[in-house]
Amino acid sequence: MFVQPRRIRRRAALTLVFVSVLATGAAVGSWGAEPGPRRDAEAGRIPAGAYVGGVESDQVKAAAAAAQEDGKSASKAAREVVSRSGDRWGAVYSAREYEGFRQNLDGVYVGVGISAHRDAHGRIAVERVEPGSPAQKAGIRAGDRLRTIDGDSVTGRPVTEVVALLRGPADGSPGTRVELGLRRGGHEWEQTLRRARLSTDPVTVDRLGDQEGDRPGTVLIKVDSFTKGSGERIRRAVRSAPRGDGILLDLRGNSGGLVSEAVTAASSFLDGGLVATYDVRGTQRVLNARPGGDTDRPLVVLVDGGTMSAAELLTGALQDRGRAVVVGSRTFGKGSVQMPSELPDGSVAELTVGHYRTPAGRNVDGAGIDPDLTVGDDDGPSEEARARTVLSGLGGGS
Repeated sequence: MFVQPRRIRRRAALTLVFVSVLATGAAVGSWGAEPGPRRDAEAGRIPAGAYVGGVESDQVKAAAAAAQEDGKSASKAAREVVSRSGDRWGAVYSAREYEGFRQNLDGVYVGVGISAHRDAHGRIAVERVEPGSPAQKAGIRAGDRLRTIDGDSVTGRPVTEVVALLRGPADGSPGTRVELGLRRGGHEWEQTLRRARLSTDPVTVDRLGDQEGDRPGTVLIKVDSFTKGSGERIRRAVRSAPRGDGILLDLRGNSGGLVSEAVTAASSFLDGGLVATYDVRGTQRVLNARPGGDTDRPLVVLVDGGTMSAAELLTGALQDRGRAVVVGSRTFGKGSVQMPSELPDGSVAELTVGHYRTPAGRNVDGAGIDPDLTVGDDDGPSEEARARTVLSGLGGGS
């Protein structure tokens, strides 16, 4: 989720770096190991042979090695090979970029502590401010409008780009400055913040609306990304929801993350069975939910064009198996598997080796997931309001 189109593709590809590692683990029978790349504790490097190899990765490694022997940049040579390959999601990352993304999947990032969204008028607004963050200390509040970032207008920019600008470069360090132009009511002002290393919980849980007597309510579970521990957080939220309450699972703007966490989330609503299938260089594999999920509670999933990768896998599983009604707009369409390989200079090359499919066999990549009920900007009530109406019709919520 960076500003330039190429960088947007690179970030989206990064969301499945650890997905592909997980796929490799499943293929060699190590499912259940901690997700993410296994690293040699002694050398601090990705172990040789940890990933499924192939002609393409061999070519990239050979080009990188040859360049390094000639005193040239190994990563630059690798990027040239990847660029010529025609792989839409292929990319090469510096060791620092790769490590930064790994930390992000652990729920840590460098930023100012602002979550942004597009409000009912199409403007970029502050959705949430992390407690103790630079934004919170500066007095920025939810509902404030973002006008500019470092002097550039955010009007018309996708929310993902705005968030990327707030966080800065992938390899940015705490302490870098960012200037925000804000508006609250009729008051406009400029605010300079310094980015900090922050920890965040990507899952927020709220009970919506005033309830009357024993009438069922709505539990809103908003999932921003599938970082480490998010799947279990969703399971706990479902288990602790009052009896009879419906669940509104909000996956809008969810850029993906660890597929293992998405499978755990699916296990909250399914009694075992298929979540997705995937292939790695032609070898077919399956991802199954754990038994014992809540299969009775009404469930609506809310999605949009920013719902990606692991979030799409979860959406497709719940939709195909008749467990949820999906409301919103078509999802992004990122369902490919990348395998990372470490290059001689410590950078990481990533190439597509397969694709994910929903339980019904639908290919997500390039197609996305179509909702059962499409809700656009011109359809009157907000997406969330429409989703709550649907949930009420299923027997849960208000």
